[in-house]
Amino acid sequence: MTHLLFLGFAIIACGLLLAMTLAALAHAGRVPWLREQAAHAGRPPRVSVIVPALNEARGIEAALQSLLAQDYPELEILVVDDRSTDATPLILARLAAAQPRLKVATVRELPDGWLGKNHANWLGAREASGELLLFTDADVVMAPDAIARAVGYLSRGHWDHLAIAPRVTLPGGVLSQFTLYFGLLFSLYARPWAARDPSSRAHVGIGAFNLVRRDIYLGAGGHERLRLRPDDDMKLGKLLKLHGARQDFLNGNGVLEVEWYGSWREVRDGLMKNLFAGVEYRVTTTVAGSLAQLAVFAGPPLALLAGSGGPYAALLNALSCTLLLALGACCAPRFGTRPWGGLLLPMFAAFGAWLMWRSMLLALLRGGIDWRGTRYPLAMLRRNIV
Repeated sequence: MTHLLFLGFAIIACGLLLAMTLAALAHAGRVPWLREQAAHAGRPPRVSVIVPALNEARGIEAALQSLLAQDYPELEILVVDDRSTDATPLILARLAAAQPRLKVATVRELPDGWLGKNHANWLGAREASGELLLFTDADVVMAPDAIARAVGYLSRGHWDHLAIAPRVTLPGGVLSQFTLYFGLLFSLYARPWAARDPSSRAHVGIGAFNLVRRDIYLGAGGHERLRLRPDDDMKLGKLLKLHGARQDFLNGNGVLEVEWYGSWREVRDGLMKNLFAGVEYRVTTTVAGSLAQLAVFAGPPLALLAGSGGPYAALLNALSCTLLLALGACCAPRFGTRPWGGLLLPMFAAFGAWLMWRSMLLALLRGGIDWRGTRYPLAMLRRNIV
């Protein structure tokens, strides 16, 4: 009976991994690359770039210099300093004094009922004068032609919203491959290639690059509808699509780059606020999702090492391990990871499952989340459903 149970798990895991690998191969060509798009031709629409910043001294100067170097004539750059206590205000003051295109607004006190980043984005959008609004993070470095290519693609396709995924870098030989795991889960959950289909419920939003028509953004309610959403980038995509926006998704590898986190601790702390929110604070979804990824990514190699389930299960588990390697190699060009990254998927799955449980349990035990020095009650967060 135990052998049959292990064999059943092996069949399911192998089937799911085979489906994931085939899907990765099938959908790889359905996501266009930003670097292959032509720049905008003709009269360029004015673009207002909105950059929320809270204690971003480590990366904000490089990010803003890349914005100031954009080969795009109609560009307005608005930075909203959200109560920074590090060197961020000094860096902004120095850059703004030398660059008239750079405007800085300062938030002294966060109003009740807002997450700081969402409030900063909303303030920036209200001050913006562009036909197009580009929401980006304070650590995203862009190639000089990034905005021109993005606007060109949006204009030619008559899109209302364009989300672009950057190349995400992490330090170290092992941590640097975490992007593979995160990218796979994101692809499975969001199905970003399907966002362009108006009949699909799939939607997408990327904090590093959300380009949207101003009238569509304001008509949908903008970040005011997302006051307490830690996952505001994805929910902005959902909000816009529910409003009828035509949206698409591009791979920005080679044009956009961001150093995501600097250590395992930063990964843990950075993802804590999003994981439970991403499943609408549902306990059952968190438990089921964490167990499913453990079974699929970590189960086959563990069962193979333990010799569980007999020869047929061993064969299926060996095939599953091969598929993990194939999945990593298949996705490496898109995510900017190494072809051997699939070897680390079992470890990342265990780490990710632990993060999901930690995010859920701390939120439940504390009755809310702590982010950037502010406590947000769980009951209040659950009311802001989009």
